[in-house]
Parts: sequence; structure tokens; C-alpha cells
Amino acid sequence: MQNNVSQQDDFYFDKNGLMVFTEKFLLKRGSCCGNGCKHCPYNYENVPEGLRKKLLEVRDNENSKK
Repeated sequence: MQNNVSQQDDFYFDKNGLMVFTEKFLLKRGSCCGNGCKHCPYNYENVPEGLRKKLLEVRDNENSKK
């Protein structure tokens, strides 16, 4: 079986050593998994509403600092 995941394009490791999927990888996956991925391009559509609201607020705050 061929591995189609590329560390350069699909994920990186954060300062805690956790694997973080990139927006590019998540777009290839095709839909929100509901886990609250940091780079979710689907606006967390399958994340439970309380957490979804919090994640969107965090994203908005990070984007306003740029």
C-alpha cells in the first residue's frame, strides 16, 4: 500500500510534538471530521456547537492579529 501522506505538505509537528494536519491535507480529505483540527477549512461544521463556537472565536482572534 502506498503512503500518500507527505510531512512537508500534509502535516507538521507542533512545539509539543503533536502532529498537526495542514489545511491542504484536510481539503484533500473532503469534509470536517468533527475533531476540531487547528487548520479546518470547513469552519468546524461537524464539531459540537459549544466547542465549534469557541474554536471559531480563537481562529478569528488569531486572524485579526495578522
